[in-house]
Amino acid sequence: MSTANQTVRKAVIPAAGLGTRFLPATKAMPKEMLPVVDKPAIQYVVEEAVKVGLNDVLMITGRNKRALEDHFDRVPALEATLAAKGDTAKLESIQAASNLGDIHYVRQGDPNGLGHAVLRAKQHVGNEPFAVLLGDDLIDPRDELLSTMIEVQAKTGGSVVALIEVEPNQISAYGCADIQEIDGEGFVRINKLVEKPEVDEAPSNLAVIGRYVLHPAVFEVLERTGPGRGGEIQLTDALQELAAGDSEGYGVYGVIFRGRRYDTGDKLSYLKACVQLAIDSDDLGPGLRAWLPGFAAGLSN
Repeated sequence: MSTANQTVRKAVIPAAGLGTRFLPATKAMPKEMLPVVDKPAIQYVVEEAVKVGLNDVLMITGRNKRALEDHFDRVPALEATLAAKGDTAKLESIQAASNLGDIHYVRQGDPNGLGHAVLRAKQHVGNEPFAVLLGDDLIDPRDELLSTMIEVQAKTGGSVVALIEVEPNQISAYGCADIQEIDGEGFVRINKLVEKPEVDEAPSNLAVIGRYVLHPAVFEVLERTGPGRGGEIQLTDALQELAAGDSEGYGVYGVIFRGRRYDTGDKLSYLKACVQLAIDSDDLGPGLRAWLPGFAAGLSN
């Protein structure tokens, strides 16, 4: 069955990680539920998917992730209490999370890496292109990325990754792309992907971040992809095979993103993300902007 002209309708959000970098905070709470200002990180990701019409969302979860399901579920008793108090703002905020879209859940089972987590989505996705959104990267809703990637996937018929430019000495923390410019296009072709290369071996300073729009051919490749770096099934390895082939659904392309991205992957970048988003918020921004210069000045004394 050809996937030509099929519209991307489904989003897959891997959320089975243990969150060990945030222990002890994540001992009993999923890292995806850590608050970023006033919403858990996972809600930003779901909102991003729904904003571009991906109302069918599949989360790949693991043990101790029940809080994710609870957050997107209705809480009639709490809603009734808020309604009785006339607290319309809080009532609307909790209803917004449960009305975002049609959210499904499947457990990853064995923690065998991102490639394995994506493969667990095969039955739900079927034979159509789909988006994968990782929760460590939050994309500012004022900037376009996922919609552009969906357009590129429709135009090329392959798979699409999101790229950002990083300082060359930071590339070892990312998957890195060897690219080829395409005349007249706002996207690039991926020749090769290298997972966390040494600085002097990196083919570019273009790093892969956590947004993908994938052709379903990736499932067949993942099924025969063995463990790679870290003993896990790496999505990068499957994309490398897709980039090198010329069958239907093969070919990998890149969209270079120059908008606002908030990294919540470790403690320091998580704190930076919270500050950046709080400064831009209507309610907290003015007070935080007024307080920060004096606080920073005091640190230098």
